[in-house]
Amino acid sequence: MIKYYSADFILPVNAPAMKQGVVAIDESGVVQGVYHSHSPEVEKVKIKKLNGVLVPGFVNAHCHLELSHLEGKIDKGNGLISFLSEVMEKRESKESKIVEKMIEADKKMFENGIQVVGDHVNTAISAPIKENSKIKYHTFVEIIALKTEDGQEKIDEAKDVEFNFDHAHSSITPHAPYSCSKNTFKLFKRAVSDDNIISIHNQESEEENKLFRYKNGEFIDFYDKLGISMDDFKAQARNSIQSYLPYLPINNKLILVHNTFTSLKDLDFVDRMNRDIIICMCPKSNLFIENKLPKIQNFAQDNRRIVIGTDSLASNNTLDILEELKAIHKEFPELDFKQTIKWATLNGAEALNLEKEFGSFEVGKKPGLVLLKGMKNLQLTPDVKLQRIV
Repeated sequence: MIKYYSADFILPVNAPAMKQGVVAIDESGVVQGVYHSHSPEVEKVKIKKLNGVLVPGFVNAHCHLELSHLEGKIDKGNGLISFLSEVMEKRESKESKIVEKMIEADKKMFENGIQVVGDHVNTAISAPIKENSKIKYHTFVEIIALKTEDGQEKIDEAKDVEFNFDHAHSSITPHAPYSCSKNTFKLFKRAVSDDNIISIHNQESEEENKLFRYKNGEFIDFYDKLGISMDDFKAQARNSIQSYLPYLPINNKLILVHNTFTSLKDLDFVDRMNRDIIICMCPKSNLFIENKLPKIQNFAQDNRRIVIGTDSLASNNTLDILEELKAIHKEFPELDFKQTIKWATLNGAEALNLEKEFGSFEVGKKPGLVLLKGMKNLQLTPDVKLQRIV
């Protein structure tokens, strides 16, 4: 049975906004047609008319479901080093509690209109939840190996963890430039095939840039407390992304996450590298940890591909892409929602190689159907509410 839905506007994402358009969806959630209000195909069908704007389900391009049990347990606004220390200190918990909170978070994300998630893990504990979820996941298994001698062992361990997830939608990835040695990057480059999507935390703190540029700052003390020697680390006299990017494989799709302290010079460097790069913004997490947002207008120009993530409940009070969009539009009101909705849907699906199934209203896709209520002239305001329709 096919149901027909209409609203004040429909945003197919892959096509211009349609005033009072109609989306036809079958009982399994697959789009069977997208029509203008006057199209003959919908002249004699029963249409459910809704007040608001219909959009596809969101793509949360960066999440840490494993950290859901840390909700409300991490101090806000103390910077990345303090955040990392608290996560390491408080992460251990009963497995039953971790699983319980992950199930709650997964359910809440679906209710919040999220259809697809790019999720970072360190263990296989989330695998059964993902198998039974209404959400489609791509799982990134993180490699953390700052000690030179640990590189290959940690890469092998990540591959073992990846085995527990959907092989078509999982990959291994370095966690961050400050948590992997140069040798680990070199070994990783030889260890993965071209279809392995990389998703790396990038320049979330100015301390990361200080580490690579000058070999000083809070990271040095952080490593010392962990008993990790930095004797072999050499200052690069340039920011982190310019230091580590050449060591990553050239042909792989690369998602750079956070980018809070990425400069125009860094972006120029990235552009000259001629790689398949996606920029992921996690604004509420950035505000929680560093009380700072990336200069999004620098990224939005030159048609760079931008996607949206939530990070974890350790650094956020919601896993809600609509709330992330609100945070962006509050700080950058000049942005057009017809542009940013693509960041939150189709761009994310493309980043995770899931654009054939999700991200836009196109025949044959199963993108979900989300109603945004309270929008005026397609302007996103803090008062806009969400209702999942399909």
